[in-house]
Amino acid sequence: MRKLKFAVLICIVVIGGIVLASLWVNLRGRKTLDEGKVAPTFSSEDAKMFLEKIHFVEDKKGKKTWELEAKSIQQNREENRMTLEDVKVTVYTDEGRSFTLSGKQAKVSLDSKDMELQGDVLVSSSDGYRLKTQSVSYRHQEKKVSTSDPVEIDGEQIHVFGNGMLVNMEERTFKILGRVKTRLGPGGKG
Repeated sequence: MRKLKFAVLICIVVIGGIVLASLWVNLRGRKTLDEGKVAPTFSSEDAKMFLEKIHFVEDKKGKKTWELEAKSIQQNREENRMTLEDVKVTVYTDEGRSFTLSGKQAKVSLDSKDMELQGDVLVSSSDGYRLKTQSVSYRHQEKKVSTSDPVEIDGEQIHVFGNGMLVNMEERTFKILGRVKTRLGPGGKG
């Protein structure tokens, strides 16, 4: 049971990083708006693009794979960076589970694919696990997700507090870096 909970927590954080990376790749790679209609091109003079009340849904073979909601998206071409405000991303797995990642602001480097999510960061799974912190960084080259902020993890039978975390997506490891406190048993949710 303990290994299962640990694996679920790793999956939540890993999927959160993958969701943001997928979002970046999908938004960056879109070439058409509708079939046959080419997306508008921008000159170097058009340094910024700004969209409000965004709702993207990706559908593959009739199944929803992910959806994104954001109050706004701003792309700064000079800095090659995208900023999303009040962002919420939900990923749907083939097994019927879903994971939702939300935060006040996400910044994505279009060059490195590195991401920062800040402000009331929440990762939750459809099976009742939640991870709360104030900021999360994703380093694409290293495939690592980290924060130095306090972290709180809730589940049906577990409640974990700690300072900082590091997730290595390639090694599939998850570490709470300091001052870890764990409460096990019924009523683990706080």
